[in-house]
Amino acid sequence: MSARTPSCQLLERDAFADDPDFAGFCAVEPPDDPWLLRAATHAISADEATLERWRSADRPAASPLDPALEAVPAAVLFWPKALKLAGWWLDWLNRTLPEGTPLMIVGENHGGIRRAPKMLAERGQTSAKRDGARRCSLFVTQTRSPDASSAPASRERFEADGMTLVSHPGVFGHGKVDEGTALLLEALEAALPRTPLKVLDVGSGDGIISAWLARRGHDVTAVDVNHFAVDATRETLAANGLKGRVLASDVYAALDEGERFDFIVSNPPFHQQREINYGPAGRLISEAAGWLTRGGRLVLVANAFLPYADPLKHAFGGFDVLADNRRFRVYQAPAR
Repeated sequence: MSARTPSCQLLERDAFADDPDFAGFCAVEPPDDPWLLRAATHAISADEATLERWRSADRPAASPLDPALEAVPAAVLFWPKALKLAGWWLDWLNRTLPEGTPLMIVGENHGGIRRAPKMLAERGQTSAKRDGARRCSLFVTQTRSPDASSAPASRERFEADGMTLVSHPGVFGHGKVDEGTALLLEALEAALPRTPLKVLDVGSGDGIISAWLARRGHDVTAVDVNHFAVDATRETLAANGLKGRVLASDVYAALDEGERFDFIVSNPPFHQQREINYGPAGRLISEAAGWLTRGGRLVLVANAFLPYADPLKHAFGGFDVLADNRRFRVYQAPAR
């Protein structure tokens, strides 16, 4: 099977898998491309859906936050669009892999890959451009053990709404509260009853919604497909002395069968790297009723231009708009 994503097509054309330096390479933060399942020995990713995809194909896969990882002879990093996250991955690879481990970096030109040589030089690493095609670039380098005093800062703390929030590069809204979430919380203040409820926060990010709910006495379960977000949500709850269950989950996948919630709350993602992807939000809406109690409600915020009205009508028969500031809209749909 040939590669289908531009980065993998460049790798396939380069035929680097025949290079003895990259025999048995590990794909780091790989895209969804079946070609990689044959070309790479295993994967490292902070995305739970990616990990499940590799494991379901009986291929080893691990999160970078796992305490113990298998040694790898070489790695290929798929460059993320967020530069802070790209820097985190470079630092993680340098800290985790033995010095001198062969490393390739590949990515789309409009995704910031041209910054790779500069960021490598800042870490004392040389690099060379090995190939370019499909509007992608491929660089080769080696890992370099960092100085003991140069440990990178990964988590970032900031204050919002009287709470301490902990974030991580690659987490939605890193280091700030986005406008949509702020509008959602304003709407929830009026929409949620004061009595404790069982609430599910889907796509928890840095944990602001979960912490806001837990501070008001609700029984909170938070899920996010991003392991960095799961870590950030747990840290945010702990920093505020709050409790909640936090799971790495592709939408509802990690929940126990038969669980029910009084409210499902979400600021769902609609981007995957630079591409619009309605898949997670579509599943959030279409499957929500099966996770709600009788009379339970789904409340979500979205950019006003996103086409969520029809999916909500199809799944729930109707919906209300709790807030609309022309840029963002908060929807509420009751379970029938």
